[in-house]
Amino acid sequence: MELKNMVALVARNGRHLQRYNNKGRRQVVGCIPYRYKVTSQTSPKHEDRLEVLVITSQRKGKGMLFPKGGWEMDEKIEEAALRETVEEAGVMGTVEDMLGKWIFKSKGNDAYYEGYMFPLLVKEQLDLWPEKDIRQRLWMSVEEAREACHHGWMKDALNKLEWRFLSEQQQGEEKMDRAL
Repeated sequence: MELKNMVALVARNGRHLQRYNNKGRRQVVGCIPYRYKVTSQTSPKHEDRLEVLVITSQRKGKGMLFPKGGWEMDEKIEEAALRETVEEAGVMGTVEDMLGKWIFKSKGNDAYYEGYMFPLLVKEQLDLWPEKDIRQRLWMSVEEAREACHHGWMKDALNKLEWRFLSEQQQGEEKMDRAL
């Protein structure tokens, strides 16, 4: 077993290193893990090639969501986003430019949080990860994820990722058209 897999088996816990903004809101970070679906047929719609990874909530019946958790004082924001994704979803990859910042109310209590989301281009899916026994992970289309996720702020982040993906696809096609 490689060192990175052994390290990934230990999840951080506790809130003594958690970051809070100037209004006392806990700061959380997460990723939308994605990959490009490889198919033998070319899909007429580019968005059909994009798959995202969702995970089950720790609480039964609370739907699917994207991995996220506390941003701690000893981490850069991208490091925290990747750590949470490894702990909760068991995937590793490249953290890309931030999708945005959201203020949202917790579904479990009356607290407000400040959330930051990043796309994560998945390079490796681990067989063992810290929350393997308490979460399931599932690859699905953007549309399926939009329906499965019960968190409005996460759906908004997903919409931003899809828009970014479609914009990049369109720019690539325009470059190809000019080259012809």
